[in-house]
Amino acid sequence: MRVGVYIDAFNLYFGGRRLCGGSTTGWRWLDVRALAQDLISRRQDWPNATIERVVYCTAMIDQATNATGHQEQDTYIRALRTGIVDRVEFGHYVARVKRAPLATEDPVTHSPVLTTSRWPVNVRNAAGTDIPNATFMVSYAFREEKGSDVNVASHLLVDTLENNIDAAIVISNDSDLALPLREARARIPVGTVNPSPSHLAGRLRGQRTDGVGDHWWLQLRAADLQNHQLPNPCGAFAKPYAW
Repeated sequence: MRVGVYIDAFNLYFGGRRLCGGSTTGWRWLDVRALAQDLISRRQDWPNATIERVVYCTAMIDQATNATGHQEQDTYIRALRTGIVDRVEFGHYVARVKRAPLATEDPVTHSPVLTTSRWPVNVRNAAGTDIPNATFMVSYAFREEKGSDVNVASHLLVDTLENNIDAAIVISNDSDLALPLREARARIPVGTVNPSPSHLAGRLRGQRTDGVGDHWWLQLRAADLQNHQLPNPCGAFAKPYAW
């Protein structure tokens, strides 16, 4: 069984930050091939499965606004290219200004809770009358990663339809992948891996027996990242100090 592994690096990284802690060392220098091989080895329903290819979909941090982050990411990608991944596919970042209501995060559901006017910060109209529960609007700089989900979907479907693989692992919790995952499951077994502590996106759920069957779903733990680290150095590339 030839397995293709398709990684949404943006989703994986921010999931890892939540699982392990943003300032914690020992998880970023991730050996994604070793992680995928371990996930496969846990499956008794995928006999004789071997990794055919690993596709890592990411976008480069802007060097002008974050030189250190750019350099560390570049080092990691170079390390992955020493034989850990078979292809790195790049998206891009888009910077823009957005307006939105001011909000805080609900500690349980993590959904936004709008911040409204109340003492000691009140909002008044032109006549000087208090406006209770007024919503505060803020303008903020927003950077959005674009393209990784499309690149994951494209490589998954091309490899599936061209019969390059017999099964797939997709590491992402992006609900935009619902359709390509559904189409892939109609043709090959698919393992869907949630890299975050959040619940699996509802649109990525399914049944083990969908399509050709033998599908599975798994949620990563902090130990999954910590226990699958690249050697240091990896080839000619040393792990960044803060990692």
